[in-house]
Amino acid sequence: MYGCETWSLILREERRLRVFENRELRRIFRPRRDEVIGEWRKLHNEKLNDLYSLHNTVRVIKSGRMRWAGYIARTGERGGIYKVLMGKPEGKKPLGRPRSRWEDNIKMNLQEVGSEGMDWIKLAQDRDRWRPLVNAVMIVRVP
Repeated sequence: MYGCETWSLILREERRLRVFENRELRRIFRPRRDEVIGEWRKLHNEKLNDLYSLHNTVRVIKSGRMRWAGYIARTGERGGIYKVLMGKPEGKKPLGRPRSRWEDNIKMNLQEVGSEGMDWIKLAQDRDRWRPLVNAVMIVRVP
């Protein structure tokens, strides 16, 4: 997950990450034989979430992205990273639906938390207001 703060995930990729994580957790926790009935128990997603108390991968990625977005916004235009992430490329766009940008993911994360419509760059300037949003992204349930 090194550098996951810069990933621009689409919903299909998030679903694939959750499927992979659940498959590995099932492998770790293994199905157990029920003593009373004598049958093997399936581990459903809810049961896996109860057994594994740490946050899932998608939430960690989103929280890291939000934390890094705050850092980038506070560096302002003097930072080269800001220019790369916020700059508008010149030239022709390819046909079809536009690709999801990193900034679009930040706006979607803010929408999940209930802070949509706000200018996230101005909001990130105040660390005391930005930190609770980063923590809220970590807590919000992923479908």
